[in-house]
Amino acid sequence: MITTLMIIVFFLGYIAIALEHPLKIDKAASALIIGGLGWTLFSFTGINHHDLTHEIQHHLVDIAEILFFLLGAMTIVELIDAHEGFAIITEKITTKKKVALMWILSILTFFFSAALDNLTTSIVMAALLTKLIKDKEDIWLFAGMVILSANAGGAWSPIGDITTIMLWIGGQVTATNIITSIFIPSVVCALVPLIYLTFRLKGNVARSEKIELTEHTLDPTTHFERKLIFYMGVCGLLFVPFFKTITHLPPYVGMLLALGVLWITTEIIHKSKNHEQKSQLSVIGVLKKVDVPTIYFFLGILLAVASLQSAGQLDIVATYLDKTFDGDIYIINMIIGLLSAIVDNVPLVAGAMGMYDIAPMGDFGVDGKFWEFLAYCSGTGGSVLIIGSAAGVAVMGILKIDFIWYLKNISLLALMGYLAGAATYILMQ
Repeated sequence: MITTLMIIVFFLGYIAIALEHPLKIDKAASALIIGGLGWTLFSFTGINHHDLTHEIQHHLVDIAEILFFLLGAMTIVELIDAHEGFAIITEKITTKKKVALMWILSILTFFFSAALDNLTTSIVMAALLTKLIKDKEDIWLFAGMVILSANAGGAWSPIGDITTIMLWIGGQVTATNIITSIFIPSVVCALVPLIYLTFRLKGNVARSEKIELTEHTLDPTTHFERKLIFYMGVCGLLFVPFFKTITHLPPYVGMLLALGVLWITTEIIHKSKNHEQKSQLSVIGVLKKVDVPTIYFFLGILLAVASLQSAGQLDIVATYLDKTFDGDIYIINMIIGLLSAIVDNVPLVAGAMGMYDIAPMGDFGVDGKFWEFLAYCSGTGGSVLIIGSAAGVAVMGILKIDFIWYLKNISLLALMGYLAGAATYILMQ
């Protein structure tokens, strides 16, 4: 009875998040309520105090890692932005044609997300879009394609998406094999919606004039300082996956280390400036601009999903899929991918990893078809809804994208790409 109530609360909260704009209630508030209520209801399921504490602490470690990572990445991006560092890229992108700009940004996002990861790349690209494009509708459309490209690019890289990282660390897949087996399906997944839009988009974008108007009047940074912080920031973000590979520490440790180095650098280069100028360019000043509601939204959603996982609801879904489809790995994985658009892909993949042991060989062996296809489906399926992936949630928070708008304008494109990439993988086998 209580577990059923937990599911009802989750879906009611989900509807409130989807209808954020008509209800005029920030999605972060709805997310926090379903996160808090989910665990409150779980505490009445008869679980003892010790086990309850252990359950929530177990999930809190994973949630905190994601939040610290997100906070560090957002602060670095805001610091680059405060120094007008993104002008270095925006000055190179001169085209105003929608189609050309869409291709340039999508290709950049696809490969950046494989080198960094889809979450960090999405945060960087969301900041970049506001510098390149003026109209909100155009920004949202391009942001939708950024989410699709980031998730597709992250799926084929062992460090590109949290779920591929999980499968790689868990020993289900090897780095070389995941790249060679999933790269082509991921490319197809990104290209199909891009080609479709190529025939639909016409005209030019209105370029944002803010950079030209304010760069020299309001920004007290020199050209050297601007380039230094931009390149240090980008190198800091690129450093994170290497740090994780070498030390085997969680990615947020590398992110916070990179932020610490940038923090000291800005303190040194701006020490002679007056208080007003320094406050705009220091990490302390930049932290005031970091989108805290997005952090709270992440916290609420992840807590809510964790409560369902602890209550065993996600395991029930996984077992049901296995029995219903008689162990057909392709159908099970494609459904897991679409479910990850509704429920976070991390617990779904964790559930699949828990259900199936690594076999000596075959579909469930190391680099088996089940694990390869799971990496693709869980990485790209979340694009179908904007809150189905970490990249989507971050961009939604930063650019204030409406859930219903995304559903109408991007979801079908994401589904087309997802199915095309899945069909490509199956045909390759």
